[in-house]
Amino acid sequence: MGTETPTNERSSSPGDQNVPFSPAEIDKRTAEQKAIDDWLPITSSRNAKWWYSAFHNVTAMVGAGVLSLPAAMAGLGWGPGVVILVISWIITLYTLWQMIEMHEMVPGKRFDRYHELGQHAFGEKVGLWIVVPQQLICEVGVDIVYMVTGGKSLQKVHDLVCPEKCKPIKTSYFIMIFASVHFVLAHLPNFNAITGISLAAAVMSLSYSIIASMASLDKGVQSDVDYGYKASTQTGTVFTFLSALGDVAFAYAGHNVVLEIQATIPSTPEKPSKGPMWRGVLLAYIIVAICYFPVAIIGYWVFGNAVQDNILISLNKPIWLIVAANMFVVIHVIGSYQLYAMPVFDMIETLMVKKLHFKPTRLLRFLVRNFYVAFTMFVGITFPFFGSLLGFFGGFAFAPTTYFLPCIIWLAVYKPRRLSLSWIINWVCIILGILLMVLAPIGGLRQIIINAKTFGFYK
Repeated sequence: MGTETPTNERSSSPGDQNVPFSPAEIDKRTAEQKAIDDWLPITSSRNAKWWYSAFHNVTAMVGAGVLSLPAAMAGLGWGPGVVILVISWIITLYTLWQMIEMHEMVPGKRFDRYHELGQHAFGEKVGLWIVVPQQLICEVGVDIVYMVTGGKSLQKVHDLVCPEKCKPIKTSYFIMIFASVHFVLAHLPNFNAITGISLAAAVMSLSYSIIASMASLDKGVQSDVDYGYKASTQTGTVFTFLSALGDVAFAYAGHNVVLEIQATIPSTPEKPSKGPMWRGVLLAYIIVAICYFPVAIIGYWVFGNAVQDNILISLNKPIWLIVAANMFVVIHVIGSYQLYAMPVFDMIETLMVKKLHFKPTRLLRFLVRNFYVAFTMFVGITFPFFGSLLGFFGGFAFAPTTYFLPCIIWLAVYKPRRLSLSWIINWVCIILGILLMVLAPIGGLRQIIINAKTFGFYK
């Protein structure tokens, strides 16, 4: 994949990439600004290795979404399901490459946050309003869904280990138990501080994906398996198909934290961060393929349209293995929650310190982060609709930031020649992404409404 030359007036000439520049040109911040940047989560540490980006991206990608892929296949059908999975893998790898390339397209400047890249392309105010709302919906939405996933996985462990003697416990209580961990971990200062947690989460995600595939194979194709669409009406089939599109979009969510991850990697004019970042992302995407395709295809092959929206719920034997898999899910979503929460912490703390002029203190961080964890816990308890949440957030929020916003920024900055290969590829991604953004939330919202009719809130 070759790199084009930016033509945006704020960009530099292509030759500038190899021209040394003085420290004064690189860093024009005041002492106070440097102190604030050294305190903020995204810019406080830049000593990450290339493999950090690998397991950070695995943790960001292979989460709750992979467990819903067999159900997404059931909603899409064999042909469309496989095609959409493969196309999504290709498109999102391409847009991820674009973001890595654009991280340092201006010599001496790093776009450490997604909205900073948007501001460079569209202007200070417009870029902020285009990117920040979408990114916040994505990151907060993921954390809410992971609250539900962590709580339900803990509940599944409880029900499997003690199926008869133990008194049933409400899902809400398990979500609160899961949230209690984050009231502690949320106070880790930055991405590098959660490196160990992210590594454990990446290992867990690979482990439970393998368990889900192997346990499904061991169970074998069910005698009453049905690969037809589950809905009894044509309208229901269409809405289920649209919701499944959102499930697939949700599975490819790592773009919302990729620039923030790259910001932790050291960079010089001679050795820019895009090299090690790209190596890490390639390794991560190979692992993503190893996890996604077997789980989706084998899970659907074994259970057909009877598969649950979380494949592990469909698997009950061997009990010890399914218990282990659910505990792996809990450990993984603990790490993934923190990964997606860190950019949100950075946004809130930046607002509080730079705009509202609060002092960067531990008390401020304590209050901000505890409030955020409490908020996601409350919403997760209120709306524990795992599958329909994936469908709604996947289409409404992740399609723009993952499938086509990087392409729009690329066209705005590099301005490739009309009808050139780059121009065509980007416009194809934009059109497909917009269709996904418009159609997928319709099915997810309908499913939320249906679930809400039969669900007793807080019970």
